[in-house]
Amino acid sequence: MILVTGGAGFIGGNFVLDWLANPASEGIVNLDKLTYAGNLATLDHLKSDARHIFIHGDIADKELVTKLLLKYRPRAIVNFAAESHVDRSIHGPAEFVQTNIVGTFNLLECAREYWKTLEGKEKEGFRFHHVSTDEVYGSLSVTDPAFTEKNSYEPNSPYSASKAASDHLVRAWFHTYGFPAVTTNCSNNYGPYHFPEKLIPLVILNALNSKPLPIYGDGQQVRDWLYVGDHCAAIREVLANGKLGETYNIGGWNEKANIDVVKTICHILDELKPRADGKSYAEQISFVKDRPGHDRRYAIDASKVERELGWRPAETFDTGIRKTVQWYLDNPSWVEGVVSGSYRDWLNQQYN
Repeated sequence: MILVTGGAGFIGGNFVLDWLANPASEGIVNLDKLTYAGNLATLDHLKSDARHIFIHGDIADKELVTKLLLKYRPRAIVNFAAESHVDRSIHGPAEFVQTNIVGTFNLLECAREYWKTLEGKEKEGFRFHHVSTDEVYGSLSVTDPAFTEKNSYEPNSPYSASKAASDHLVRAWFHTYGFPAVTTNCSNNYGPYHFPEKLIPLVILNALNSKPLPIYGDGQQVRDWLYVGDHCAAIREVLANGKLGETYNIGGWNEKANIDVVKTICHILDELKPRADGKSYAEQISFVKDRPGHDRRYAIDASKVERELGWRPAETFDTGIRKTVQWYLDNPSWVEGVVSGSYRDWLNQQYN
């Protein structure tokens, strides 16, 4: 048994589905607070799978986390639970501090107390895998080399600052207490089941609904794009074979400017689901005021995880983005369930 936190969110949900797709895989206790971005519909087809136990709760709830650890006795914890949207962190940073810092602290302390009760091979084999972001490293210029694990932390948003703090806690628990932890810092994920506030699903759904495709500033912000299925494979590899106390950067080797990502999506939609008027979806592109403190470029050097663990992404951006667009075209019921009134209110607030 493993404990997955945040397993009804985008990356966590994909990880749970990927893990349990193998009939031989051990079970998962899935702890999720079900905030706006948590969606049990993502996990619908696991309802009859006895290996999946869903618990509605908060990683900051010490009594609940302690109870789960003692009841299910997991051999590992994979921590996806986080508030993760930069724009939301600018408007309301308190939730990010509470979940990403206080929540991670509580999870670490509960896990450490549980780990101390283990003996022999159980104690030796226990792992705490903390999932984090490349945004903790700050921003790069066009000519700077990509982030390695040795880059200093220079977070520029309330979101990335809260994740940087959580990373520091995990590192400190390893060095101070010998707690068996490992951290991965990933680049921008994309793929199925992505809540449509982030760039790629937002563009796909706005395009299909004849709405503007909002692009911050000049659209030249560069991100490294990682298909979520590749990220899940990397986490499995690090969980199984990563060296304790280490950090591994997980990237897709796919640097793209935001405007180029949007144009690529428009081109695929032009092919797969043409507009009724025969025009390109690119005509819906609309440039909006840039957000405060918008980092110009992120880029991940994922050489370490490839060199030490043999992992490399299977998808290129071209193959991954086509799979993603097709998934949204094939799953309108999931999309319809997600796009609630509160979500529309958020979009109006952010992009009007």
